[in-house]
Amino acid sequence: MTRSQLEHIIRAAGAIAQDTDVVVIGSQAILATVPQPPAELVKSIEADVFPLTHPERSDMIDGAIGEASTFHDTFGYYAQGVGPETAVLPASWRQRLRKIAGPGTHGVTGLCLDPHDLALSKYAAARPKDRDFNRVMIQNGYLKREALLELLDELPLGAARRAAIREQVEADWALAP
Repeated sequence: MTRSQLEHIIRAAGAIAQDTDVVVIGSQAILATVPQPPAELVKSIEADVFPLTHPERSDMIDGAIGEASTFHDTFGYYAQGVGPETAVLPASWRQRLRKIAGPGTHGVTGLCLDPHDLALSKYAAARPKDRDFNRVMIQNGYLKREALLELLDELPLGAARRAAIREQVEADWALAP
């Protein structure tokens, strides 16, 4: 997905949900920080989004511009309407949201996860593709080890799960060039 495609999803989702702020919590959130990231980070054709003030309208987004919709068939990418609870995030994640706004979003602001919050949500999801994503972010210098480890303590997970994630972070950092 490109930044302009994400902007298209943001403006469409905002119009559908009648909300001026749309939160992007999936991998495409990296486009707010890195407009042209490595291809490994933007290979997905979906953006996970929810309207900030009306998260209950996510189903409307999913129905109108979601997978197998006319939007998807026409443009080759789509939005997945999700909820704020979809991703496991540090308690302070909202303080670090990165904005995408401009002519391509037509007055709707995309509020995208900071790379550190995005990485921690992927470590919490614990899927192999998420570990690969995080390794690419580490290798390209988009993350700071200390920031990840500090925010890790804010994840709403048990101590054992946080310790396992800490080990994964350290192992991935050891692989970085």
